[in-house]
Amino acid sequence: MATSQPSESLTTRTVDTEVRPSKRPARSPAERLRIVEEYDSYPAGSPERGALLRREGVYSSAISKWRKQRRQGALQALATQQPGPKAAPRDARDDELAKLRAENARLQARLEQAEMISDVQKKVAALLGASTPSTQKAEL
Repeated sequence: MATSQPSESLTTRTVDTEVRPSKRPARSPAERLRIVEEYDSYPAGSPERGALLRREGVYSSAISKWRKQRRQGALQALATQQPGPKAAPRDARDDELAKLRAENARLQARLEQAEMISDVQKKVAALLGASTPSTQKAEL
């Protein structure tokens, strides 16, 4: 008689839900260009193309993308891009606003200095007994 034992395939398996970073190496622009040129050197449909893709660990879609980038600007387009959000383009209004605020602060400082000088002149005139233009207007 055969005994029925639960097989391992019926036991529950734990599911790994951890997200791991990609293990694909970052390729330099020169290396990408080398791979594209080597891929293009083989005739279409040849087994060497597939062997190259397997050896380098890339997909044919990456070759197509790199080829398009090469047409648009050779190695500059193949440079690795930094991850994350792209910097927002500078707005000319923000530059003008910063310039106007700096000018406003400079003019405020000059105004305070001019008011201080005017106050000192009024006090000196009062000490010397001379009349100032503002007191002359008040007398009329």
